[in-house]
Amino acid sequence: MKHVLVVDDDPTVSEVVAGYLHRAGFAVDVAADGLTAVARAAARPPDLVVLDLMLPGMDGLEVCRRIREDGPLPVIMLTARGDQEDRILGLEVGADDYVTKPFSPRELVLRVESVLRRTGAPAAVRTEPAEPWLRSGPLALDPTARRATRGGAELALTVREFDLLEFFLRNPGRATSREELMRRVWGWEFGDLSTVTVHVRRLREKVEDDPARPRLISTVWGVGYRFDPPRPEDTEENGADDGR
Repeated sequence: MKHVLVVDDDPTVSEVVAGYLHRAGFAVDVAADGLTAVARAAARPPDLVVLDLMLPGMDGLEVCRRIREDGPLPVIMLTARGDQEDRILGLEVGADDYVTKPFSPRELVLRVESVLRRTGAPAAVRTEPAEPWLRSGPLALDPTARRATRGGAELALTVREFDLLEFFLRNPGRATSREELMRRVWGWEFGDLSTVTVHVRRLREKVEDDPARPRLISTVWGVGYRFDPPRPEDTEENGADDGR
């Protein structure tokens, strides 16, 4: 049973969300403020956190930073307003998804299931054959274990950053619009395209030598983005991971 931590200072929202998640088969803990949320996450690490942006004392952005100090943890951010700035702030600290209040509890459950499905089951319980590693220059990605490395060093990627990198590695040299990336990576038919922009920027910070002058994930003006496999001299300079 997957464990979800719901963090919201509105008891009505917490009660409704927890009820829907319980009925969907999740174990649920609830916290009403940031300090309690950090303590609960440390005492019983959740599989995913549903986190309100506006919290008393410690806001959701700081909570997100603290609970991820020990490693990636899927986070769905709740924003009280539809302001683009709030959504971008949540995405900048690594939220994998966001839902704007007021929201449908059933939609939130679907978002939770979608993010956890992309996270994948632990390798020990997998029964299907392992997929081969995807490689491009110093980058290597294991779709089965959901592990990615650059020059042999482990990359700390969020769920969506991993999915985005996997899509790029599977589609080298292809210009892809933000709309298509939203459909193929997020599974959304519509949404705020700034979500894609922010995640591409965050991914560049982790895979590019100079994120301000990207050489792997290029912007195709008027279209979207394109992944350009490293040139041989770049591969020799950085060193490729052998996936072991």
